[in-house]
Amino acid sequence: MDLTGKYTIEIPKVKRVAVAYSGGLDSTLALKLLPEYYGAEEVVACTVDVGLTHDEIELCRTKADMLGVQWVYIDAQREFVNDFLTVAIRANSSYEGYPVATSMTRQLIARKVAEFAVDNDFDAICEGSTGKGNDQFRMHNVFSLFAPHCTVIVPVRDFNLTREEEKQLSEQYGIPYKAGIGDDLTMWCRSIGSGEVANLQMQIPQDEYIWYKFPENAPDEPRTVEIEFEQGLPVRCDDQADLGDIIHYLNRVAGENGIGKIDMFEDGIIGLKSREVYEAPAAQVILALHRDLEQLCLTKEQVQFKPQVERMWAYMVYHGGWYHPVTADCAAFIESSQWAVNGKYTVQLYKGNINIISRESDSRLFRPELRAIVEREQEADEVRIVWDQQESGPAVKIHGFQYQILGHRGLPNVK
Repeated sequence: MDLTGKYTIEIPKVKRVAVAYSGGLDSTLALKLLPEYYGAEEVVACTVDVGLTHDEIELCRTKADMLGVQWVYIDAQREFVNDFLTVAIRANSSYEGYPVATSMTRQLIARKVAEFAVDNDFDAICEGSTGKGNDQFRMHNVFSLFAPHCTVIVPVRDFNLTREEEKQLSEQYGIPYKAGIGDDLTMWCRSIGSGEVANLQMQIPQDEYIWYKFPENAPDEPRTVEIEFEQGLPVRCDDQADLGDIIHYLNRVAGENGIGKIDMFEDGIIGLKSREVYEAPAAQVILALHRDLEQLCLTKEQVQFKPQVERMWAYMVYHGGWYHPVTADCAAFIESSQWAVNGKYTVQLYKGNINIISRESDSRLFRPELRAIVEREQEADEVRIVWDQQESGPAVKIHGFQYQILGHRGLPNVK
């Protein structure tokens, strides 16, 4: 297959190219297209690890070696956990129900590759996005910010390649590729077949999931776990004490108990709807408990206002704005709200359900002796606050004055 006739705009000529390399069909094909069509004299495949498995890393290395391309491994797992996932958890990360994962990793990967390109005097950066999806925006924004003098090359988009054409080219070049549905794996969320789930009826079979078990395949007895939060972040789950380890642990434990499947319609950056399927067991458990703990520990006004900031944060991250100033502004507010979000949970995971068994928090604002109308025995270390029901009378009267005034005037169309 000759691609010359498929290129309708002026083709850029480059010398030294750093490729954001995942080992998948798109980025692997780029390793061959760059020297043949873009005139690249040097191509380096940069694999940025944000939660890859050992097998995936080895696949990247062996494919690059097979194609005679220098391979560079960049470990960004700890940075992803400490600088990205901490914000995502505190922000109850959700864009229309998607727990904001690939949106973050693409921008971290793009920054790492851009920094590599700048540090090593490359004149171009390449990535494997299509022209129909979201990642092209995310990657380009970050490339432009951290490597503004580099030419950005996106071969799949440049040549308007279909997935079948990519497979034909891969066979032509002798490049092996994974059969079946594609995926994108991070420790926070795995995307299954993005852009390939093309109809309303298609069902992802059980063997395509790596964590999530269908309820009929999940254990018949509930699994009990204990999770402790400090300043809005999980600091312990059973015997796991590192955030990364907690996430890996919950992906396995919650996933095998039928938790983590997300099947939704998503409004992309271009404005086109796509059907997206994800599995995110740890994210579903952690975010559900974090929201519940905030309800317990934050003020009424914080509970009402914070979701507005969260929506803006998620919108900006999804649309490629992780490094935009307003995203940092949102994150600063979110972090400032979390000092009192502390507590311990015991939950049962059972066939897709997250059942809260007990809650403990020394910074809770829930005071049952004030809200309830039954007597409750005071705990030994509890500060006693007294609330006399009769004291509410004058406040209720003042609050009702506006309704009394409206009543004398009357309201239109009231039946």
